[in-house]
Amino acid sequence: MKYVIIFVLILTLGMLAIGFYLKNGGDANGEIVIGLGVLMVAFVLMPLFIYYRYKNKKLSDFTFEKFKKDLEERSKSDK
Repeated sequence: MKYVIIFVLILTLGMLAIGFYLKNGGDANGEIVIGLGVLMVAFVLMPLFIYYRYKNKKLSDFTFEKFKKDLEERSKSDK
């Protein structure tokens, strides 16, 4: 999975670089290549990265439930 993410990152950076090169040269297809690169980052690279980073984590550790309980307990003890 790690190598797939690296490959997709290099591919999208290459697409963006080629798109800006084409756009700078006056070719109208440069904007299309840039747009495809941005879409690839948004809809392919980011979901793969998020899945790879959080696949074995407990999602309850990333919520504010503990914070809310502590806050409620503090507000009750202050009264």
